[in-house]
Amino acid sequence: MLLNWLAGVLILMAGIGLFVSRDWRWNLGAMALQYLAAFWLVHASWPLAASAVKLITGWMACAALGMTLASARTEPGKEHGWRDGGFFRLLAAVLAGLVAFILATRLSAWLGIAPPIAWGSLTLMAVGLLLIGITTQPLRVILGLLTLLAGFEITYAAIESSELVTAAQSVITLGLALTGAYLLVAAKEETPQ
Repeated sequence: MLLNWLAGVLILMAGIGLFVSRDWRWNLGAMALQYLAAFWLVHASWPLAASAVKLITGWMACAALGMTLASARTEPGKEHGWRDGGFFRLLAAVLAGLVAFILATRLSAWLGIAPPIAWGSLTLMAVGLLLIGITTQPLRVILGLLTLLAGFEITYAAIESSELVTAAQSVITLGLALTGAYLLVAAKEETPQ
């Protein structure tokens, strides 16, 4: 049970890092950490083999996006200072985690799942919605969608354990990552050199 709470804290830290950092390398590192913590929370409800599918699929999505960005020879994202909204992003991510913590007790009672699983799931969904709602950059939107989907998958895994649904969610995650990779390449080709 304590390890589930630690996984929830790791999800919050990865979500804050994902939301605050503007460097794509740090963002993909935070996503990989986030998928590791999501794997642990899914493992609380599922056997190791089924929960490992979530971890491997998430890391494959990160790898696909990372290879696309590395081959596009993009410059590392410029880190913005606190004057450029860094404090706002940090505060918004912490508040999202706090609201998720408050709502986790209701969700856990309503669905009959453990509170740390509900907290980790709601934190991922909140950070994903924040990422989607604040930016129009293709990478950040795709990372937000992947984060939102990972949060949903944790809650769904605690309720249902179907191999077919696991496969469908993995296909959706990989499809989303490949769509993001395509959009990143298309956006790079459209920018004048």
